[in-house]
Formats: sequence, structure tokens, C-alpha cells
Amino acid sequence: MSLRGFSAFKPGFRVFGVAESFRPILGERSFLAGVVMRADFLVDGFAVGRCLVGGMDATDRIIEMYRVLEREDINLLMLGGCIISLFNIVDLNRAAEETGLPLLCVTYNPSEGLSDIIKSRFPSDWGERLRIYESNGPREEYVLKTGHKVHVRRVGLSRGAAEVVLNRMTISGRVPEPIRVARLLARSLLRSEAKTRLQAQQ
Repeated sequence: MSLRGFSAFKPGFRVFGVAESFRPILGERSFLAGVVMRADFLVDGFAVGRCLVGGMDATDRIIEMYRVLEREDINLLMLGGCIISLFNIVDLNRAAEETGLPLLCVTYNPSEGLSDIIKSRFPSDWGERLRIYESNGPREEYVLKTGHKVHVRRVGLSRGAAEVVLNRMTISGRVPEPIRVARLLARSLLRSEAKTRLQAQQ
């Protein structure tokens, strides 16, 4: 599938921002939340999903969330990280290809690489995890108009277009609004589940 054309200067482009929230317990299911947000920060869609903590299903779940929306007006996929839920690694190229959307993956802290950690934590399937991790490519550093640095992987759009999008979609700090709102929703879902479990035990 070819990626959908995208202009970072279009007045009303729409971003599907995805973020997660989880407990660091292998075998648990984390919450994924997706928010459809226009360039003027109007929110006009949500999607939720679950993926396995320490699993290998994050890419499939994100693709499913996008497809469930049945929206042809979404222009860009924006992810809050590609190594989520204890190394459930998102295949960025596959996510872009199967949604047909250009993609930005935004993280916030410098790293010297995670290859050794992946090998030590997952002796049975580290090869596949490492293949996906390496296929995502290196990160690029951007300094936003807010003065904060972010580290970005991109698929299907230029560095210049990525910089325009990040600055348009970030009001303050370093977290773009689609990711920030999606993260809030994911955390709310996790808290709600924790409360429900606690009540069931009483």
C-alpha cells in the first residue's frame, strides 16, 4: 500500500495519536488509546485497544484501532514511542504501510540503544524483537518552538514536514497534543480497571 499524501501546512489535517498505559507485570494487558485530533486541536474521534505486556502484538493492535475508526480523513499516525509495554516493539514501517499513513514516533530521552537489554530479557525471541527494533531506524533530535528536545523516528514524510507538524501540534512542553490526550485517556482506563479489580476483591 502506498502512503497517503500529506501536507504539513494544510489548515485542518488530522492526526491519529496513540499512547499507552500499563502495569509492569508480564502477561498483563496494557491499555492503548488513540485520539483523532485536527491541527486546530479539535478532537473528533477515539479508539482503544489492549496489548500484552512483554508481548509482540502492539503493531497489530494499533493497526486494528485505526481500522475500527473507518476514517478516510486521517492524515498522519503519531505514536508515543515504539518500545511500549515492556518491549512490545511497534514495527513502524508495517504500521505505516498497513494504515497507508505517514508516521511520526516521538520519544523524549536520549538512549545509546537497547540491543543488549532486548537480548538479555527475551532469550527465546530476542532475534525477532531486535529485527523490528533495528528496522525502525535511528532517531533524530528536534528542538521544538517551546525549547524542548524530542527524539523522533519518521516514515513517509520529510524532516522538514515532521518539524512543522511537531511544532503545530505542541502547545507547551515537549509532548504533542495528540499523544498527550491519548496518554491521559489510557491512564484513565488503567485506573478504572484497577479500581474495578479492587472493588471485586473486597
